[in-house]
Amino acid sequence: MSYGIVAIGESLGERVEVTDSVIGEYTTSHETVRSWGYRHFHRADDSTLITDLAVRACEEALKAASADASEVDLVVLAIADFAEYLCWDAAAAVQGRIGAVNAEAILVNQACCSGVMAFDTVAGRLATHPDYRNALIVSSNRICDTYQNRMETSTSVLSDGAVAALVRRGHERGRWLATETITDGRYANFFRMDVGGTAEPFGVSGAADKDLQKQANPLGRVAEILGNDARRMLEFFKKFGGNMREAVDRVCARAGIEPGEIKRFIHLNDNQQAMADISRALGVPLERFNGELALDLGHFGSADQMLALHRMMRAGELREGDVVALTTLGGGMHWAVTLIRI
Repeated sequence: MSYGIVAIGESLGERVEVTDSVIGEYTTSHETVRSWGYRHFHRADDSTLITDLAVRACEEALKAASADASEVDLVVLAIADFAEYLCWDAAAAVQGRIGAVNAEAILVNQACCSGVMAFDTVAGRLATHPDYRNALIVSSNRICDTYQNRMETSTSVLSDGAVAALVRRGHERGRWLATETITDGRYANFFRMDVGGTAEPFGVSGAADKDLQKQANPLGRVAEILGNDARRMLEFFKKFGGNMREAVDRVCARAGIEPGEIKRFIHLNDNQQAMADISRALGVPLERFNGELALDLGHFGSADQMLALHRMMRAGELREGDVVALTTLGGGMHWAVTLIRI
């Protein structure tokens, strides 16, 4: 299946400097947050929600491509966790609000892997629907402070924003080559939020307690999930890099290229130590990653890779013909890679 990126649009929250006073709004662990290396993050105002950001990003992408929403055949919305409402299709809401009246809408909600995996979703739909020509891939992130803490829920500083790419069948620039995903469901509980679902609805058995509503830092749950077994914990942490390396090898084999042909690796906007760890695991120099850009943006859930790709293309850091790997890992657990040829 051949399709490429015609144009990309962004919609980000306000840029905020990571200072001691700002850290203090979220946590008392100043030293820990400082050690991550983030310089800025993006925070939306209270009235701006996840589909608002997605709609704006789609409109920017359509404008940049000189395309009309009525020409779009498919809208794929990728999110990392929560939309505005339960029992509600956020992808369909975005389709309706941008006026893509002829488009099918699909929601991809597989944690921080959603944006990278969405490229494969588009490839599949184009393969089975030969009349589809244009698709919008939009990845959006909006932190809900009731459930998540920007500086405690993970080992990243979390940001609000969306990025959308208009892709077109047969377009040769920004061409999708392949996507590969590895899933290991033994670790499905790693990022789990314990209350709010059908197993433990809010308001039942103390589930309304604010402390229970907060999503815990997943690293703090490792010992509990793995039964305090040191061997299993070591095996788990080895998988972070090992499965990422395997996913890269698999996607290169699928695309018929060698890993050494990859010009840049665009990973999720993780902290500086985690980025260095994944660099070592892949055997790729850190300067070929998006580490510095990540520290200036914060972590946008599943939107990191497309956002960094857009910034690198706009800055002239990528040349025609370069192969770029969009890499990610996230709850599920999943490890995913998408290859793009600029």
